[in-house]
Amino acid sequence: MMMATPLTMTQMIKRAEKYFPKKQVISRTANGIDRFTYKQIAERTRRLADSLQKLGVQKGDKVGTLAWNHHRHLEAYFAIPCSGAVLHTINIRLAPQHITYIINHAEDKVLLIDSDFVPLIEQCKDELSSVKAYVIMTDDKELPETTLSPVYHYEQLIEQGSNDYQYPEDIDENDPAGMCYTSATTGNPKGVVYSHRGIVLHSMALGMADSAALSEKDIAMAVVPMFHANAWGLPFAGVWFGTTLVMPGPNFTPKILAELIQQEKVTFTAGVPTIWLGMLKELEEKEYDISSLRAVLCGGSAAPKAVIRAFEQKYNIPFMHGYGMTETSPLVVISTLKSYQEDLPYEERLDIRAKQGILVPGLDIKVVGKDGEVPWDGKEMGELAIRGPWIASEYYKDERTKDAFRDGWLYTGDVVTIDEEGFIKIVDRTKDLIKSGGEWISSVDLENALMAHEAVFEAAVVAIPHEKWQERPVACVVLKQKGQVTKEELMEFLTPQFAKWWLPDDILFLDEIPKTSVGKFLKRALRDEVQVKLQKN
Repeated sequence: MMMATPLTMTQMIKRAEKYFPKKQVISRTANGIDRFTYKQIAERTRRLADSLQKLGVQKGDKVGTLAWNHHRHLEAYFAIPCSGAVLHTINIRLAPQHITYIINHAEDKVLLIDSDFVPLIEQCKDELSSVKAYVIMTDDKELPETTLSPVYHYEQLIEQGSNDYQYPEDIDENDPAGMCYTSATTGNPKGVVYSHRGIVLHSMALGMADSAALSEKDIAMAVVPMFHANAWGLPFAGVWFGTTLVMPGPNFTPKILAELIQQEKVTFTAGVPTIWLGMLKELEEKEYDISSLRAVLCGGSAAPKAVIRAFEQKYNIPFMHGYGMTETSPLVVISTLKSYQEDLPYEERLDIRAKQGILVPGLDIKVVGKDGEVPWDGKEMGELAIRGPWIASEYYKDERTKDAFRDGWLYTGDVVTIDEEGFIKIVDRTKDLIKSGGEWISSVDLENALMAHEAVFEAAVVAIPHEKWQERPVACVVLKQKGQVTKEELMEFLTPQFAKWWLPDDILFLDEIPKTSVGKFLKRALRDEVQVKLQKN
């Protein structure tokens, strides 16, 4: 028998302080760049935990955060769960009614708020039923004027907290450590609770050589927000491994990100495809030295093959595709080639790596079609189902649990194919697949093909009702420069790549494509916009 040592987050922050006290967290805030060693971060984390306890935060209480990616948010990432409470990261880009809903639904006792978001919470405060205190995170010595009460200054709490604070020893590895809510394209957001054990095991997976291979040697920058599936777990794993962390802070732009990569010699970074589309545009307009990067990790939605090719061939930066969800902590699959695939011609390797990838160790999947599990032929489509130690087993106090969790599996709502080698390709969300004349059309495949055209910046494809065929695809395109290409030229570009019935009935040129709070295309709003435009025409 082995020792029954609990897998809790306290070991992560203790290890960083003990073994990597000189390593740095580089934090961009509203006033500039701050640099803290892990020794300082660990001390500030203990002080924060002590002060939160003095504010009345007890074991199991929820503490909400509305904050950018910076050192204070990182301290909260550990101070809250390591004291026995539950870290609740709140999506700052949600509508005020959704923010009110999730604070009340989670029953947050204390809110930690960047000063930028004080006006947002002031709008909601009279409807917040559980919040007993507000803590404002700011570089300024004085608190901003606010109607929030009682209100505390984060840095003053750090000063007042005790460095002798000891994390409790009675935390069980299955205790809740954190929670996030989905971004809610329809209905209210759904809550997902993460255990200490799940976070520890997910962090281990991020360090595997055939996964993200995050290590002490890396200088990692999570562009993905810390309120979006815990910044894909990078802050947890990075602290545990002693990785140098670069926190890009508030209101960053592609220019700011490129400058941070150049100045800090970032080796690993992660974000959604819209981030990397913007980065490519910035790199085309101005020269930066980004040669320090060993990998870019892209997830959230499928990255166009053209983006992968541009990073790898033009800038010599390996581009890693991944897939996950809020419900999966989030890492599920990642696109690393098998050893015997490395010698294939580049285009064949690109075809493989444009898929989302193969399952990381520790998880189990199945792909379910209308007649049961689908064959591994890369053609037949089905819904992806997942289970494993860092996969949610239910939604938090939500009757929609029964729709997604069945027989010990999470049914993702993502339609995929799986090939003979086990590589998964996301075909579409179940609600975004286009059914035309009884056959399925993948909006993702059409979008990626359009974004391979040199004149196209972004493309999204939606289904429009059709009297004869049930649904037909319509493409919406944002050009890099207006007038660079015509509708007819784009149709001509698509024609050799798809069966005739797959081709969109129309291509509309837009100034921008609506996006969700985490940077994905907001198809529901886009469908409404397209129908209005088509009716006018």
